[in-house]
Amino acid sequence: MSTQAYDAIKPFLWQDDCLQLLDQRLLPDEFTYIRLNDVQAIAQAITDMVVRGAPAIGITAAYGIVVAARQRFNDDPINWKENIEADLQILAQSRPTAVNLFWAIDLLREVIKSIDVADPIATLLSLAKKIHQDDIDANVKMGELGASLIEEPCAVLTHCNAGALATGGYGTALGVIRSAFKHKKISHVYADETRPWLQGARLSAWEMVHDDIPVSVLVEGAAAHLIKTSQLKQDKAEQDKTEQAIRWIIVGSDRIAANGDVANKIGTYALAILARYHGIKFMVVAPTTTIDMNITCGDEIPIEERSTEEVLTCSGKTVAARGAQARNPAFDVTPAELVDAIVTEKGVVLKPNLDKMQRLMTNA
Repeated sequence: MSTQAYDAIKPFLWQDDCLQLLDQRLLPDEFTYIRLNDVQAIAQAITDMVVRGAPAIGITAAYGIVVAARQRFNDDPINWKENIEADLQILAQSRPTAVNLFWAIDLLREVIKSIDVADPIATLLSLAKKIHQDDIDANVKMGELGASLIEEPCAVLTHCNAGALATGGYGTALGVIRSAFKHKKISHVYADETRPWLQGARLSAWEMVHDDIPVSVLVEGAAAHLIKTSQLKQDKAEQDKTEQAIRWIIVGSDRIAANGDVANKIGTYALAILARYHGIKFMVVAPTTTIDMNITCGDEIPIEERSTEEVLTCSGKTVAARGAQARNPAFDVTPAELVDAIVTEKGVVLKPNLDKMQRLMTNA
């Protein structure tokens, strides 16, 4: 398979001077784009998970700033730079954990301060499109770098969705899986359901099916059993080429601290512990824009706590005992010492720590 074969999955489009977001809440049943030409609506779409995934959120914010700038410039071409700050704050409040969101906002804020052309909107749109394309290019590079770490054909397990739908295209964790599958290094993918939004069952499995990559969906609680039994089968030489042992867990990230601690979808930390206990490798795949060198460790990463209704209900129907309370942290933090490799577009960090992360970012 060629890399280009995966370009059909696009979480957002810029068409007719308007941002269109693929409504990921409706997948896999419906493939529907929503037209948005208001920054408040774009911020709400990020909060409501019409679009999700750290890189995709950053790109969406970049296009959202173009939409906001056009409205502000049309309303008041003299003071639009000052007035747009309110829109940037609205976007910044949409999801607190994804650092790519703040990276994109800060980048365009600095450009807005210095911009001095007759048509500022064209300049900002060009930058947003570049951010989008750069992300796709980075994903393809990470895909090859991550695939090179997989030494023998095996099965892998992934969590949540760090694929084309969570990025500009191709994907981070799923980008590695796509590249490794192309090179015949991966035989099968196991995708955790990822409750309560089921991004693994609805989105990652859909992407894999879309690209003819064998995939099985797991409830979160099945991962330990599956890893253990797949290893036992391999040890007993009972395994054929279509049912190889799980040798890697491959995930994305929403923010990585300076010391290599990783914030990702809730449930990732548990998988890292499982990986260490069972002697399999744990790979995190994310662009350098996800690395926040201003945060010394994972304890400083803000963890979004979402509505308890997401846990207590499913498709609008109550599934928990009435009167029960719930907790709904959207992310957890995996300590760096449980991470075997962080794969970025600038290179791979094995067994990350502060010194190694600083060297990576200095070279980046």
